[in-house]
Amino acid sequence: MPRKTHFLLRTVAALALAALPGGCGRRGAEAAAGVGRGGARPTVALVLKTLNHPYFIDMQRGAEEAARAAGVDLVVQAAEREIDVERQMEIIENLIQRHVDALVIAPSGSREIVPVVVKANRAGIPVIIVDTRVDAPTLRAAGGRIVTFIGSDNYEGGRVAGRFLAERMPGGARIAVLEGIPGHETGDARLRGFRDAIAGRADLVIVASQPANWERDQGYNVCQNLLQAHPDVNALFAANDLMALGALEAIAAAGRAGRITVVGFDALDEARQAVRQGTMAGTVAQDPAQMGRAGVEAAARVLRGGVVPPEIGVPIQLVH
Repeated sequence: MPRKTHFLLRTVAALALAALPGGCGRRGAEAAAGVGRGGARPTVALVLKTLNHPYFIDMQRGAEEAARAAGVDLVVQAAEREIDVERQMEIIENLIQRHVDALVIAPSGSREIVPVVVKANRAGIPVIIVDTRVDAPTLRAAGGRIVTFIGSDNYEGGRVAGRFLAERMPGGARIAVLEGIPGHETGDARLRGFRDAIAGRADLVIVASQPANWERDQGYNVCQNLLQAHPDVNALFAANDLMALGALEAIAAAGRAGRITVVGFDALDEARQAVRQGTMAGTVAQDPAQMGRAGVEAAARVLRGGVVPPEIGVPIQLVH
């Protein structure tokens, strides 16, 4: 952010900030004109959880499309692994030091993200959150602000998955669950929704629920162990498709392909193919490309003095 070297610029920034509830960041004449530091095009940084996942590659693609249309420069960075919260925080701090014009972040940690959001606030850089919510009480306690949240209702997505599994198992089920990262808002919401959806059926029993940290190889290993410990399992819910695909491999290796009903989440291309082939019963579709597009569009609008709603929903649907 340019240094405010005179009173007028501070006044313009403050007035524009007051006109945008939940927003923050540069609102001087340059930003209103749609340019960044020193008259250059604005730079929007998209910080993802990882780029080793088709879901976030789709999100990047949508963001790149929006950046071209909006006339902004886009920088995309991510940690190597989705669970590397500390590395994501380092990336964001470096981008703040570079004085990017806006940040669009898919947080790896709902609470852990808060200190860097506050740092961006102090630097006058607007923050847009996509995919995973920031923990609201932690953000309030720290005095932090975001412009908007863009994403799907993960709780409702979990309910959709649970209702679908219940319909597929009219005679009851012994269910194994593969969780994401413990304490992670996205996975926790999906699990709450799933459990609430099956709570009314006494014949639907979760016999094991363990983290596999969103990763395919961990999905395989955890599922392999669960099948050995609970040979009566006949249904499985995975909080994302990479874990579900790993579980399918473990199920096949155990000689139980076709005998365990598997439901995933995210509707990755490979998961959709598994649904078509009948090896996976269903998966809940989000639209990560739309999240990426909407994130960059919101950043461009804010930088040009526009108003963005405090939340932008992205629909979900069941693929089966």
